[in-house]
Amino acid sequence: MPEIIVIIHNIRSTHNVGAIFRSCEGFGVSKIILSGYSPYPKLPDDDRLPHIYNRLTDQIHKSALGAETMVPFEYQATPDFAELKKQGYSIVGLEQDDRSSMLPAFKAPSKLALVLGEEVKGITNDLRDICDYLIEIPMRGQKESFNVSVAAGIALYQLAINP
Repeated sequence: MPEIIVIIHNIRSTHNVGAIFRSCEGFGVSKIILSGYSPYPKLPDDDRLPHIYNRLTDQIHKSALGAETMVPFEYQATPDFAELKKQGYSIVGLEQDDRSSMLPAFKAPSKLALVLGEEVKGITNDLRDICDYLIEIPMRGQKESFNVSVAAGIALYQLAINP
């Protein structure tokens, strides 16, 4: 089973963030990095105002159901992809793109950082360029994509349980 870090970048919804925390806990993700404008639970020495971090923590908890206290996490305004690569992680973006491999055919590296992007626009082109790999979930219906928290769960299942 690979070692997985999940990067939640510019995901606006606290409910999506909480659901991703819960899936990460269930699939044994080693750490979550929240970045950009993604909301995040209270951190030690949090410099946000208490009414802000308390409200966000409570909202994330509604869907995380305690997973936000079980999975180590940190906030970085911009993820340090160079440092992750130096530590041996492959950067894997979950995104529909001409370069994407279909998730079932993707062979997970032993250490990977899975990048999840904005609910509507996905991963920006500049972040796609940083990724070592792009993967996408095959769609059979008429919709073009899954909700980001659902997509994270599907991808984590394939990467962690059935690599």
